[in-house]
Amino acid sequence: MKTTKVPAINGAYLFEPTPYADERGFFCRTFDADVVRSVGLDPDSFIQDSVSRSARGVLRGLHLRSGAGEAKLVRCSYGRIFDVVVDLRTDSPTYLGRAYFELSGETQVTLYIPAGCAHGFQALTETADTSYRIDRPHDPAEDVTIAFDDPELAIPWPLPVTLLSQRDREAPSLAEILKRREN
Repeated sequence: MKTTKVPAINGAYLFEPTPYADERGFFCRTFDADVVRSVGLDPDSFIQDSVSRSARGVLRGLHLRSGAGEAKLVRCSYGRIFDVVVDLRTDSPTYLGRAYFELSGETQVTLYIPAGCAHGFQALTETADTSYRIDRPHDPAEDVTIAFDDPELAIPWPLPVTLLSQRDREAPSLAEILKRREN
């Protein structure tokens, strides 16, 4: 498994597995504690696995957690997604940096997103399953959502948005979120 630092987001990594393909399809390891440990992360800190299924054009995000934040490993296990990370850690050398990825079930690449970064994605295929490995139990009181179409972020979503949750539709701008943090 190959690891690559994400230059635009300090502390973020891509974990690229080595698939073994034959006439049956493929097999690959999507999580390896030793590889995760080799980049300074604690593999035992991940305590919850979740999966979402989205249809083409569905957009989820931009989400993050207040308080201590939430680190996560994200992988598209089926289909393809356009994945976005925004660094909102004020002490980070990549503060307000943005990174975009296409994750797919074909490659099974996993993205590590450090706590304090906002995350969102858009499904590019008719069905896209996205798997998450998260380092904290979910507490809805800590949920923070930023408008996906905030002009300050200018995220180049590749498709027209077909569906958003009510929470995502009503999300405040990045400026509003940053102002709340100051108070």
